[in-house]
Amino acid sequence: MAIEASFVATEGEFPLAEVFAKFPAGRIELDRVVPTNKVLVPYFWLENADESEITMSGIEHPGIEDLRVIDDVDGKVFVRIDWNFEYEGILTAILETNVSLVSAIGKEERWTFELRGTKQHDISEFQTYCRERDIPVELTQLHALSPIRNKSDLTDTQREALILAYARGYYDSPREASQEEIAEELGITRQAVASRLQRGTRRLIAGSIVESAE
Repeated sequence: MAIEASFVATEGEFPLAEVFAKFPAGRIELDRVVPTNKVLVPYFWLENADESEITMSGIEHPGIEDLRVIDDVDGKVFVRIDWNFEYEGILTAILETNVSLVSAIGKEERWTFELRGTKQHDISEFQTYCRERDIPVELTQLHALSPIRNKSDLTDTQREALILAYARGYYDSPREASQEEIAEELGITRQAVASRLQRGTRRLIAGSIVESAE
């Protein structure tokens, strides 16, 4: 089953963050960035920016080799960028794992990436790649493309605990995180974490595996 996940990258990790030093009110959206033969389609749209100021001047991020304006359409500037993939970041993580980048949208202090994998392991592999190389990304949402029928929806607290546990590697083998660590991050007790994970897992099984077998 195909899986989509949303990740947030910190301001300094993604190369285009330096563009905001020139255009703090800007909004950047990568244009259909899809891995093809180890190359990412290098185009993006930039809103609220002066076309004449879109140059490499003042941009020294090691992940960017060059950028240039291609066109100006309805107030949005269409720009091409040449990435330096020797810089280890979220883009190299996408290229080196079995995920596809569906979309990427950035504002001054936040970058959100929508990734897709053919199975859940692909998303887990991407997370492991980032974790092992200290690439700062945070999982914020995870869902199947074909929604699972579920008579008993998760509570918000159960969903939060399950997603965090998944993101921190609690379900990996060997485990990358303990219930104590998850509890500390959530600001609750270990017993509360154990209860949320147990009850949430039970609801998922009851609403998917058991229901599908009926």
